[in-house]
Amino acid sequence: MILITKPKDDEKLFKAAIKYNFKFLGLALGFILGLVIFLATNWLLIKGGYTAPNGEYVVGPRLQLLSQFFFGYKVSFFGSIVGFFYGFAIGTLGGAVFGLIYNKIVGLRN
Repeated sequence: MILITKPKDDEKLFKAAIKYNFKFLGLALGFILGLVIFLATNWLLIKGGYTAPNGEYVVGPRLQLLSQFFFGYKVSFFGSIVGFFYGFAIGTLGGAVFGLIYNKIVGLRN
C-alpha cells in the first residue's frame, strides 16, 4: 500500500522538521566539547608523559597550549575540570549561535 500525501502536508512537515531548538543544540554541543576536553586531559594523565632533554617531565605538550586561551587550565585533574567548564561555555555559545543563524537562514527560505 502506497501512502499518498498532499503537497500541503509535505510543506508543513518540511517547515516543522527543519528548525533547530538552539537552546538544546547549544547545551548538547557544550556538554560534548567539555567532555572531550575533560576526557582528553585525563587520558593523557593516565597514559603518562616523557622526560624532556632538559630533565623536565612533560605531559601533553599540545594540550598544554589550551592554557594560552583558558585561564587556569593545566594538564592535571583540576585542569580537566577547568577545561570542562571552558569547553561547556564555548560549546554552548557556539552551538546556540549556530542554531540561531541556521534558523534565520531557514526562515528566509520559507
